[in-house]
Amino acid sequence: MNKVGNDLDKSDGRVAAAVTVARENADKPTVVKAETGVALSYLPKPSDGDVAFARQRAASSDSAAYKDAEDAGRKLLAKINDDWANMEAQQKEAARVSALKDAKIKELTQEVVRVKQEASNNIWSLTGAGLVVVGGLACAFASIRIGIPLLLCGAFAAAVPFIIDSPYFEYIAGTTLVAVCGLGLWWLFDKVRDSVKNDVPPSPSE
Repeated sequence: MNKVGNDLDKSDGRVAAAVTVARENADKPTVVKAETGVALSYLPKPSDGDVAFARQRAASSDSAAYKDAEDAGRKLLAKINDDWANMEAQQKEAARVSALKDAKIKELTQEVVRVKQEASNNIWSLTGAGLVVVGGLACAFASIRIGIPLLLCGAFAAAVPFIIDSPYFEYIAGTTLVAVCGLGLWWLFDKVRDSVKNDVPPSPSE
């Protein structure tokens, strides 16, 4: 729109300049014809009705008719300028509203991400708390060997959101994997040891 406006201003300025020079050289028909030709090159082709009206005005040589035509031209130019200014203002307002809309969409998107992240963190926290409670009960009423792994799993579950957001996530994940493998091997060793003990026949003295 700005480019079109600049091109129109340039065209109008050159038309006005050519007509001004033609009037300044009214006693030189060659110059008048050349300058008005330049002016016409920047203008659209007039309708037959407008040409006929202008010819009638020229034939009558009525000064009042010329004054009325000049007044009408000034009013039309003023209206065009006002309409153009209003359109530019509307474009700026539309751009401002669009920027606000984009900012709001970005804000809402970030809020959705935050809420999802918070919900995920809450799920991990609740899971961790539940495992800790179950582990505590297992330690109290069942076996420490069952309760301790549950307590560790609960602590790990509660720490998951902080671990994921940590810059040391890779190191923590690796250490955790090693620890889990160690716990698994310990459990397997304990299971095998208990199985061997159960398979050993009692001694004669027993």
